[in-house]
Amino acid sequence: MAIDECKDIENGLENLEQPFLENAKIVDSEDEELISKENESIGMVLLSTCVAVCGSFEFGSCVGYSAPTQSEIRNDLNLTLAQYSIFGSIITIGAMIGAITSGRIADFIGRKGAMRMSAIFCITGWLAVYFSMGTLTLDVGRFLTGFGIGIFSYVVPVFIAEIAPKDLRGGLTTINQLMIVCGASVAYLLGTVISWRNLALTGILPCTFLLVGLFFIPESPRWLAKVGLEKEFEMALRKLRGKDADISLEAAEIQAYVDTLQSLPKARILDLFGSKYIRSVMIGIGLMVFQQFIGINGIGFYASQTFESAGLKNSNIGTIAYAIVQVPITVVGAFLMDRSGRRPLLMVSATGTFVGCFMAGASFYLKGNGILLEWVPILAVSGVLVYISAFSIGMGAVPWVIMSEVFPIHVKSAGGSLVVLVNWLGAWAVSFTFSFLMSWSATGTFMLYAGFCVLTILFVAKVVPETKGKTLEEIQAIINSRTWETRI
Repeated sequence: MAIDECKDIENGLENLEQPFLENAKIVDSEDEELISKENESIGMVLLSTCVAVCGSFEFGSCVGYSAPTQSEIRNDLNLTLAQYSIFGSIITIGAMIGAITSGRIADFIGRKGAMRMSAIFCITGWLAVYFSMGTLTLDVGRFLTGFGIGIFSYVVPVFIAEIAPKDLRGGLTTINQLMIVCGASVAYLLGTVISWRNLALTGILPCTFLLVGLFFIPESPRWLAKVGLEKEFEMALRKLRGKDADISLEAAEIQAYVDTLQSLPKARILDLFGSKYIRSVMIGIGLMVFQQFIGINGIGFYASQTFESAGLKNSNIGTIAYAIVQVPITVVGAFLMDRSGRRPLLMVSATGTFVGCFMAGASFYLKGNGILLEWVPILAVSGVLVYISAFSIGMGAVPWVIMSEVFPIHVKSAGGSLVVLVNWLGAWAVSFTFSFLMSWSATGTFMLYAGFCVLTILFVAKVVPETKGKTLEEIQAIINSRTWETRI
């Protein structure tokens, strides 16, 4: 009898456990289904990002092309140093014009249309460089690639910011900077083993991948909503978030925001300096000014010259180390973007660039005074590597991310064009003056950049809001709030 009772109890326990086990299986099944849906939804966002950053890789390829090809092009085409200097720098002029027009183009023909147009300009430019037999065709080709990357520099981060979920937006937008670095490094390395004409042909490949990839990805939902294509807007958003995802809340937020903006007059460049948008302009332009005036293009373009001036016997060692260190550090920055936040990353990065500039400046001070001369090359190389590592983790990518976030969509074209133009003007100014500053005082040059690093920290602490984990609409609310005003 007791044995039978025990059996009944055991059977009862099994019967009691059965519903819980079944429920647990249902929960596990639901979790697996949810994970599957999340993977499905994020897949299209990742694919769209990968296609867009082909333009970023093209950006890097164009910028990096002139460094390893200088002597070969000059010998083959009998160019003087002045003629080659024009070839090297005319890309900046093309990029400035591309930057001025980029916002209007992206608003008129869409984000995908702007990327498609940029790719065509770059392909045409590379073919002109490849077939060039003199300076005219060579310079025209370089100018066209500059115009193309001027548009890319605006539209790629904007497109990614507009398609990405808010919790992934920072990391995905950072891939833009990572691919620029990768493109420049690949161009430099390939340029040491293949001819300058063949290197020009390799510049066509990223554009080809981009043009093909654009057929498989949706347009920016926010742009579609802005131009009144409601059906296409919902289709694009559903394609990005997954066919089973509930997009009603996000769609309603975007549509309500766009409807509000439609009632406002269309913004011009001069309108940006009114009270409504001046804070966004301050943030965007300020970050780009400091990004350039901490010296990145001077230090980067003339790294070999800096190492030679410091007494390093084989400057290629320092240059290779410079190229290699950028990629993994930029990857780290991408992972930290949506974890640590934009503001902490910027301040840590600016602090690191200050340390790097101070070390490099100190090395030239020691050299000038004949102190510890055996340590001068090591200190100079270490300073430059610390500088580029710190820059790559924050100041390289974060200003572009924030630029794509801080402007309301109806002024994003004008605001983005202005910010990108300022960036290219700063790049030209720093690269043009670096050699003159170094001939004046190498120590003074790096200490000047160190001073701008300190100003960058203060600017970020006082002016730049945190945008991590916030929708583009929430960011506008923060920028225009009185709480933000009291920080300035």
